[in-house]
Amino acid sequence: MRNLLLVFRLLQINYILARYRLDRVLFSFNIFRSFRFFSWFNPWNWRKNYDTRGKRIRLALEALGPIFVKFGQTLSTRRDLLPADIADELALLQDRVPPFAFEQVSQILQLAYGEDYQTLFTEFSIQPLASASIAQVHTAKLPAGSEVIVKIVRPGIKKIINRDIELLHLIASLAERYWQDGPRLHPVEVVAEFERTLLDELDLKREAANASQLKRNFSGSNQLYVPEIHWEHCRDNVLVMERIYGIRVNNISELIECGIDLKKLAERGVEIFYTQVFRDSFFHADMHPGNIFISYERPHDPQYIAVDFGIMGSLNAKDQRYLAENMVAFFNRDYRRVAELHVESGWVPIDTRIDEFEAAIRTVCEPIFQRPLKDISFGQTLLKLFQTARRFNMEVQPQLILLQKTLFNIEGLGRQLYPELDLWTTGKPHLERWIKQQLGPRALLRKICEGAPYWAEKLPEIPDLIYDILRYQKQRGLEQDIASTRTRQLGSAKQRKFNPSILGFGAGCLLSSTLFSLAMHPPLLPLSLASSLIIGLAGIGSLGIIYGIFSKKAG
Repeated sequence: MRNLLLVFRLLQINYILARYRLDRVLFSFNIFRSFRFFSWFNPWNWRKNYDTRGKRIRLALEALGPIFVKFGQTLSTRRDLLPADIADELALLQDRVPPFAFEQVSQILQLAYGEDYQTLFTEFSIQPLASASIAQVHTAKLPAGSEVIVKIVRPGIKKIINRDIELLHLIASLAERYWQDGPRLHPVEVVAEFERTLLDELDLKREAANASQLKRNFSGSNQLYVPEIHWEHCRDNVLVMERIYGIRVNNISELIECGIDLKKLAERGVEIFYTQVFRDSFFHADMHPGNIFISYERPHDPQYIAVDFGIMGSLNAKDQRYLAENMVAFFNRDYRRVAELHVESGWVPIDTRIDEFEAAIRTVCEPIFQRPLKDISFGQTLLKLFQTARRFNMEVQPQLILLQKTLFNIEGLGRQLYPELDLWTTGKPHLERWIKQQLGPRALLRKICEGAPYWAEKLPEIPDLIYDILRYQKQRGLEQDIASTRTRQLGSAKQRKFNPSILGFGAGCLLSSTLFSLAMHPPLLPLSLASSLIIGLAGIGSLGIIYGIFSKKAG
């Protein structure tokens, strides 16, 4: 039954492509070109259709469902990759998807609050303010007078998403099994990451929590404003949030009319991105123009306003570090270091020849270095990087998919705002500052101070733990003496003559007792806690050297 439903869905997709006369687009690809004569049998191709190709593509994506709409939203930010007529139509997918009926809105609110929702809102708009693939937004007013927006998840949307995700899982598993590049591209993991992201977007309480976290991260900042969440009215499928007023980030004519400094606005957008990714490791990952606005109030010190926090990304410390070092090395044109970092991080096989990989990266990146956005085709660069990656068996990193999508959107927005923007000059100082904060003596001292309370708490337990281990070792040695033969007894006696582990534990006990005494009796040594811990670390290092020397001799 499950396979039958998937087959039916494939037939439905083909029907929609044929209905909107997109079969010709499909047959234009080399792999399908031999079958292009099938388009002659499409009855929709027999009659005149005055809809533009852009409109037909948009209508087809809307009919195909939310996953395809998401794809169209991402493409809509890249006018450098699309003809103008298609880009204009795809932009309507950002917040102009056909809405669902107000009767369904009323039913959802009634079920969500368990009472007449009109008692919660003194005003509630019948017409939606915006309508997207996952949810739609209505304006309202609370009894206290606060203007809010009410975001409501589309009814039945989870079932539709699960159906298409299951189809993607099937295609991904077949690709990983039978496609030559399948194991390298990890399509199954990529689809799993995409599924997790979409399902998280359906939980509006999670979105509310994301908004609250981002608001705390930029508390007191004049760069990014995040609306207030009204938690008492939030439900799993209903979100109530402060209503904001601003100019859509892609409305260039209105931005100019209001006197917004576009150069500073573009540079600030890059700065916000680096702050979210590297300082907070928590970034807005759905930055299409429908979700980003600019405040009217600060034309010469422009402030971004973000909405829709359903898709947020994060990086672990390892990926964060490697990514930052890669970007700094790239900014410095140190392509060898870029190649070495790819090997160290496991993104390419360990047996990769560094010199060949370095030369390939230089060939792709050097032509675009220190050129403004208007002179760069990141689409072409991305394609060349993919070709390079294929040559060196570079594996796709599923955990970086959201970051790549966000970079794709940001570069597209930057191109519209200020084509003369120099990404290299703008981004390099932020990355270098972050790396300095993570490395060097100050970073070490900060980490020691952060860990000091935990170490101090555990310090009194160390002597007892060492005693228990020594006691266990002694009992184990006695049992071996009784059970072993004379040959093994002689070997055990030789080992007990000098056991490096006993020396290590004994020295550790002595060191721990000393540090414990210092902690209990500060007058014995007037040093700060950080200094005592540094001495302790040096002592442990010395014991390690002694251990190594005697271990070698004992062996």
